[in-house]
Amino acid sequence: MCGIAGIFYPASPKPVDPARIVAMTDAQAHRGPDGSGVWTALGVGLGHRRLSIIDVAGSPQPMALPGERIVVTYNGEIYNFAELRAELIAKGAVFRTQGDTEVLLHAWMAWGPDMLARLNGMFAFAIHDADRQSLFLARDRMGVKPLHYVELADGAVAFASELKGLLAHPLVRRTPDLRAIEDYMTLGYVPDDACIVAGVRKLPAGHFLLLQRGRAVSPPVRWWDIDFSKRAKGSARDLEAELVERMREGVRSRMVADVPLGAFLSGGVDSSAVVALMAEASKAPVQTCTIGFDEAGHDERGPAAVIATRFATDHAVRTVQSDDFALIDTLVAAFDEPFADASALATYRVCALARERVTVALSGDGADEALAGYRRYKFHAAEERVRGLLPPGFREPVFGALGDVYPKADWAPRAFRAKTTLLALAQDGNEAYAGAVGVTTCAVRQALYTPAMARQLGGHRGEDRYVAAMRQAPARDALDRAQYADFKHWLPGDILTKVDRTSMAVGLEAREPLLDHRLIEFCATLPPKLRLRRGEGKWLMKKSLEPWLPRDSLYRPKMGFVTPVSAWFRGALADEAAALTRSPVLASWFDLHAIERIVADHRAGRAEHGRTLWQLVMLERSAARLFA
Repeated sequence: MCGIAGIFYPASPKPVDPARIVAMTDAQAHRGPDGSGVWTALGVGLGHRRLSIIDVAGSPQPMALPGERIVVTYNGEIYNFAELRAELIAKGAVFRTQGDTEVLLHAWMAWGPDMLARLNGMFAFAIHDADRQSLFLARDRMGVKPLHYVELADGAVAFASELKGLLAHPLVRRTPDLRAIEDYMTLGYVPDDACIVAGVRKLPAGHFLLLQRGRAVSPPVRWWDIDFSKRAKGSARDLEAELVERMREGVRSRMVADVPLGAFLSGGVDSSAVVALMAEASKAPVQTCTIGFDEAGHDERGPAAVIATRFATDHAVRTVQSDDFALIDTLVAAFDEPFADASALATYRVCALARERVTVALSGDGADEALAGYRRYKFHAAEERVRGLLPPGFREPVFGALGDVYPKADWAPRAFRAKTTLLALAQDGNEAYAGAVGVTTCAVRQALYTPAMARQLGGHRGEDRYVAAMRQAPARDALDRAQYADFKHWLPGDILTKVDRTSMAVGLEAREPLLDHRLIEFCATLPPKLRLRRGEGKWLMKKSLEPWLPRDSLYRPKMGFVTPVSAWFRGALADEAAALTRSPVLASWFDLHAIERIVADHRAGRAEHGRTLWQLVMLERSAARLFA
């Protein structure tokens, strides 16, 4: 795993100062502590920071073919590189190294942009082709690896793995994008089609960007998409067997490494499945690690220990305090953009624990999105059944009126908090799901913004991208559409960003075998009843794992990394919340008196605003670093 950066002049070639590339890569040194390199020619410069995983002694980057007509800088892993290497050798390619980087160079020579469909991996890379006078930027299907780029005033296009790499370039203007602030306040992260710094863009997952000399910069081209519109045929038993085999392929392909390798283990279905399949494929005990919490309701040490014992893993455990918020500034520095998924605190801790023992760790991320594991899918499916029974002309006014008068009881048990459900039933299903995945509601956001901020947003809503994704989805039903939208936004914007930034911050490579594209494409074809049945998400996956895992592990309620931010703002972080009401940074966009009201209401227990307050804290810290 690595950090990359570069500069390319599309209009007319200008000299590139190698020191500028060095500054951009050094800003990302945590991504590649094992080595660095810079290559420049007229009109182009490429830089690299290396974390050595495969062909540790060889494969320095940037890497060039003889004559330096084709040069690559690359972040990621190509899991099928050995097969591609053999195919390219048969076509006449001559290799000088043993790693996967050189495969990209020969693949470009053989197939051009069509090479992408042949790659199984996580990657972001740039290939300069002197003969074609082009720079080819590409990102993997799911968006596991990040890539940011920006057009500069001197005509250059600069790119880097992380935003901080671009900000090391003196021509990048540090101006906030107000629409991205609205997106962040909606979702809790800045999605992949936005950036907190105006003018900076992220290459979307499954897209490439071809820059050619003498031509204007064109929009990125989508080279892959997930398709929920087809349905697999066969019995449940046959599909179950195929699912296991595809999970097995995903795990085994990601166990190739020339450095120590292990796994995160929470004791939940996904990480337990990964560990089980690793144990099957490994002669030595699998190295696993678990983070425990001192709060019993959130502690997964017991379930993880059951799996560790069952598969005889070499297991490490560390307990952290439930008020483990000392990492705030560390996370702000790691993420660059504001990021309000508080589970990043625990993710950072488990990555740091893993890095003490291994250089590569496999995670269970991706199964919830692929197989409808989140609780919100169950609620969305139930609401859609009600919508299907009642005409909109009846449903919208009746449920809307009931929702308006029903008290907002954040303090009550979940069964008595019906206001949100009633209001959701009054909406179109796409609108309702877009609201369900959000953090701070549109009404609360509007109450927090200054009049000037509201005017400058010009009606832009953070929910609109979700609604659009669901309406345009290649899908057959509501569950398909919800999962598709999560693959477009939630997965790359929240889950994969969280894992990438926290793992890279400690020099650890994280791999997601359950996001193998062959597995994901298969899961998208499964009938909805095999993904979600009688309220049980990941139904077929759990059935397929019954011979492997204890029933308590398969069917216990989903826990995840739960961070008690609401309690923090009524206790240890109460002063942090109060400080928000005096923030000159937030005053640029928010009414500080409105913030004062939600702080007071939350602290007094009159309302639940913990997640919104966490959003504001992380935004305030991030903006102070970026724009002060």
